[in-house]
Amino acid sequence: MRLSRSWLAALALLPALLLSGCGYNDFQRLDEQVKAAWSEVLNQYQRRADLVPNLVATVKGEANFEQETLTKVIEARAKATSIQATPELVNNPEAFNKFQQAQGELSSALSRLLVVTENYPNLKANQAFQDLRVQLEGTENRITVARNRYIKAVADYNVLTRSFPTNLTAMIFKYPVKASFTVANEAQISAPPSVNFDKPAAPAAAASR
Repeated sequence: MRLSRSWLAALALLPALLLSGCGYNDFQRLDEQVKAAWSEVLNQYQRRADLVPNLVATVKGEANFEQETLTKVIEARAKATSIQATPELVNNPEAFNKFQQAQGELSSALSRLLVVTENYPNLKANQAFQDLRVQLEGTENRITVARNRYIKAVADYNVLTRSFPTNLTAMIFKYPVKASFTVANEAQISAPPSVNFDKPAAPAAAASR
């Protein structure tokens, strides 16, 4: 009787030991880390999107500011915020790619906007604009940190998903490889904007009168 009970106890522990040995618990832990990292990425992108309307409104107050530059920022923000960034997005490479492209376009548009503002002395002296600029630059830094943490979390998770024998666990319990930010997207974000300063700024001419 005692022997039978011992065998029953061992059999009851077997599933837990098997799940632990095949990486199931690691999948749970790493999946939660990816979700937390992704949530922080979204928080920082949302923080940036929330800054854009005030930034655009402040710049609009500057006479003769380049309308094309403002329009591109407005359109890029609208495109970026139109994509529903759900937790499931990281499991859909195609949707994730569209999301990161939209965010990259907004980064590029904002970068150009800040470069163009150097041509407008009144904006450079505007305290409200300078405060928004500092907030935007700080947010861009936080975005970079959040993205790097997400990339690391996804890399750890994907190694487990692709490795043997944990890849069998991934197939059984449906843990797919997750999407991450690509090198091409990093290059797009870091590329300096092309701005033509050959044309004299109207505000500077007006200020000299």
